[in-house]
This record gives sequence, C-alpha cells and structure tokens, in this order.
Amino acid sequence: MAVRTSEAQWEGDLRGGRGTMVVGKGAWEGQYSFASRFEDGQGTNPEELLAAAHAGCFSMALAGNLAQAGYPPRRVRTIARATVLRTGDGFGITKIELETEAQVPGISEQAFQEQAALAKAGCPVSKALAAVPEITLQARLV
Repeated sequence: MAVRTSEAQWEGDLRGGRGTMVVGKGAWEGQYSFASRFEDGQGTNPEELLAAAHAGCFSMALAGNLAQAGYPPRRVRTIARATVLRTGDGFGITKIELETEAQVPGISEQAFQEQAALAKAGCPVSKALAAVPEITLQARLV
C-alpha cells in the first residue's frame, strides 16, 4: 500500500500570515499566502498543487491507457487549470480544465478521444476530485 505524505505550516492570521508547503520528502518546497491564493501575489497555493497533481495523474493514466490499447505514446503533455471562486459559504474549486496534447503514432482521432475520456474518468486524482462541479477535457493529437 502506497501512502504519500506532504505537509504545510501556516503562521499568523488569514490575510497577513504566510505558509510553507513541502511535497513528499522535500522534492518541492514553496511559500504561500492569502495574496498568492486569492490575488496575484508571489508564491504558490494549494489549488496550483492540486492542478499539478491532476495534470500528472491524467498524463500517466492516458499514457498507460494508450500503451495498453497498442498505441504507446511518444509524449503526453497536460495543463490543468483549477478555478477558485467565492461560493455561498466561502471559496471553492468550481471548475478544472484539462488540456492535453499527445504524440501517438498510428492512432485514429476517435480512438485517441476514447482513451482520453477513459483516463479522465479513471485517474485517481480525477476520482478524488469528483465533488468539483465541472471537469472539462480538451484532448488534441499532435
């Protein structure tokens, strides 16, 4: 059983405080703040890290699906955009847009789109984000 661990520390109040997030065993460490999360301040935020996780998970799932279907890809590149908006009870992730492009020799457009849809539905991060009201996918062969 794989257990993945990350951590965060926050110092101060919500608007004036600051925090640090560490992914895994120090593979990445970054600063975050109210401004980096809800405005255009320096640093990252949990939603960007969630988008990165979704992009990584989806890319691997699509590559695995394609290879299993007999079309090993040369490359899969995915951008994930997480939209954070104020909702009735605070803030929420209201939409995630996945945009992927892949180099896949010999595959038809239809077969590629089918595999992309399966990857979107099947990757563990997509499953974990099932509460997000809208997750879209734009998949393109290059």
